[in-house]
Amino acid sequence: MRSPNAAPIERVTRYGTYVLEWRTNTMKRVALALLSFWFGLLVVGTAHSQNTLEKPIRMAYLQSDIHHLPLWVAIDKGFFNEQGLKVQIEGIFRSGPEVMSAFSAGAIDMAYVGEAPTVTASANRTVNVAILAQVNTEGSAIVVGKDSQIADISGLKGKQIGVPGYSTVQDFLLRKALGNTGLEGDGAKVTVIKPPEMIGALRTNQIDGFIAWEPHPAQAAQMGVGKTLVSSGAIWKNHPCCVLVVDKRFAEGNDATIKKMIHAHQKSIDFIHEKQDEAVLIAIKYTGMDEQTIRNAMKNVTYVSSLNVEGLKEYVRFLNGLGYIKLDTIESFVEKIVY
Repeated sequence: MRSPNAAPIERVTRYGTYVLEWRTNTMKRVALALLSFWFGLLVVGTAHSQNTLEKPIRMAYLQSDIHHLPLWVAIDKGFFNEQGLKVQIEGIFRSGPEVMSAFSAGAIDMAYVGEAPTVTASANRTVNVAILAQVNTEGSAIVVGKDSQIADISGLKGKQIGVPGYSTVQDFLLRKALGNTGLEGDGAKVTVIKPPEMIGALRTNQIDGFIAWEPHPAQAAQMGVGKTLVSSGAIWKNHPCCVLVVDKRFAEGNDATIKKMIHAHQKSIDFIHEKQDEAVLIAIKYTGMDEQTIRNAMKNVTYVSSLNVEGLKEYVRFLNGLGYIKLDTIESFVEKIVY
């Protein structure tokens, strides 16, 4: 015989079991929801961190400067991508000092630019940069009008000569050709003109000649406007010219990125030496100039990545002597500017 309280006890027991099961399942669902939530935050946080690390490297170079062909090759052939690097062209400038201004403003992280303006701006503490690698040696020329009677360097006395800017590599080379300080007075007269405008100025007799990086000298000859008076290699054999430069603030904590950049840079230089015909096509693409001009220009440029430290010291001594910079110890300065 069943107890009168059996049914209520059974109902309570079943109800209690149901509540227990409901509570257990609910707790599981809450736990899973919380786990999913925190996992989502972790994924988002990781993605944000990766996006921060993968922020594009803001790069700059000089307009139509064939010295910077290694950069164009790296972009065109995907060498930066192979290294997991994202490079964004942030500026195409007409002279080295303009690039230094961009560094000073914090607008770029790296650049292909002349060694002389890099040294000048760094020594004068308007930028805080380091040189990662050489880009090229030689590659500039002094050009005079096609029918000019100027036959040698001495013929530049009293003539109006265009340079890309004071304290540029070309300014340095012109002074060296004229005996270091042979400008103004009894030497040549200087006018600062951006290289893309030099051929027009020569054609209209605003200047008697100019010194510029390739391919502008080759283009002047191809157009029948000018002729090369002397190449920069004849002024100073194997002289260093352009370099790959990094903002030191960007370089801090980014050693792996720097190594990858240098590796891609070296691969580009090897490509230029091994596949010159294809490199010529890439140069045409980025300069818009004809093939013969590019081929003639490339004969005057040597692409290398190993930094010419002794050449760098000579630049520093020369600029120091002219008063463009004021350094007490050249050796310590060079140590600081080389990465």
